[in-house]
Amino acid sequence: MKGNARSGDNRFLALPGMVFLFLGFTLLGLKDLSPLSFVMAVLVPACFFASSFILPRLIPADRLLLTLANFLCALGVLVLYRIRPDRGLDQALNYGAGLLGMVGCLLLVRFWHRLKWLLPFIALGALLLMALPVFFGTERNGAKAWINVFGVGFQPSEIVKVAALLVISSLLSRRRVLPALLFAGLCLGLLMLQKDLGTALLYYAVTLILVFSATGSLTFLALGALGAGGGAVLGYSMFAHVKRRVAIWIDPWQDYQGAGYQVVQSLVAMANGGLWGTGLGLGNARVIPEVETDFIFAAVFNEFGVIFGVGVVLIYLMIFLRGIGIALRAQSRFHTLLALGCSCFVALQAFVIIGGNIKLIPLTGVTLPFVSYGGTSLVSSLCIMGLLQGVAHVNERGLQEDQMIAMMGEDS
Repeated sequence: MKGNARSGDNRFLALPGMVFLFLGFTLLGLKDLSPLSFVMAVLVPACFFASSFILPRLIPADRLLLTLANFLCALGVLVLYRIRPDRGLDQALNYGAGLLGMVGCLLLVRFWHRLKWLLPFIALGALLLMALPVFFGTERNGAKAWINVFGVGFQPSEIVKVAALLVISSLLSRRRVLPALLFAGLCLGLLMLQKDLGTALLYYAVTLILVFSATGSLTFLALGALGAGGGAVLGYSMFAHVKRRVAIWIDPWQDYQGAGYQVVQSLVAMANGGLWGTGLGLGNARVIPEVETDFIFAAVFNEFGVIFGVGVVLIYLMIFLRGIGIALRAQSRFHTLLALGCSCFVALQAFVIIGGNIKLIPLTGVTLPFVSYGGTSLVSSLCIMGLLQGVAHVNERGLQEDQMIAMMGEDS
């Protein structure tokens, strides 16, 4: 992928990222005099270098896209290690598992023309997996979206994201709109039964975007918008935790020591961060409940400041725009829809959780892609990135084949 290597030269991003990570863990080591922090100051930048420079030499990858995702993952490890070292170490292991999943998804897209017969089994497995929390799930923060297997908890809806993108994109590429809508509707129904409305919002929005992109039908778009409004009203009327979150969004100070405590502390932490932040290891974001998951952006904002926080938002924007570019260059409907769906999933999820942290929209229980603590979330985000990388690889191979055909034509 020589052409891709030239167009995706990532040294100007990767080298400063390595320095940032080295200095971050070194500062934590000097603050706490922890030998483990100094070890992390070497290992994390080394892993960042390996995944950004060495991995693209072993697998076909869009280097810029890979570097941006790697930096967010490494930032998550750094911030989580600062908040709770055990969570940071767990996240580092999750990152390794996610990289393996990313490679697997890349190869899946690369050989999809041989493996598309697996589609019915993928769809059935996804629905069965999504149904597990309805019967065997445990409730957290009002949503019954988690299941425990041998003491390990995970969120099936995160894994099903990858399958849903493959299934819906494949069906829509063959103009099988009704089966695609049926599959998406079943997923949404199961999410409603789990009371996981934040994830349901993401599934609904991405499905609507893909259906409109595949059909160009304004009727579908209008019906989808009406359905979204109706679903919002229904969710508000049915679930007490949704009403509570809307009330907190309107005025978190009315119960700042109770239901609004999280949002108030998040706003205070971000205000304390100011333009340049309090400094790594000097912030007070640890007082926010669920800071490692729902409010990780507030922790980043608190210790690194407004400018760095805006930079993180711009990284998500760059990932989205890079993904849209990959979708536009795709040579088949399936690859176009798949790349579009992957890009929208990451962008919308980042918008929903960051918007909730800064009180732009009501807070939902989704994670910040690549950064928030959680094995299932991180692995699924990297798997989605693998699907996008797979489309980029197919695009590059198609370009190389076109160039070879053109050269052969000139020789003849």
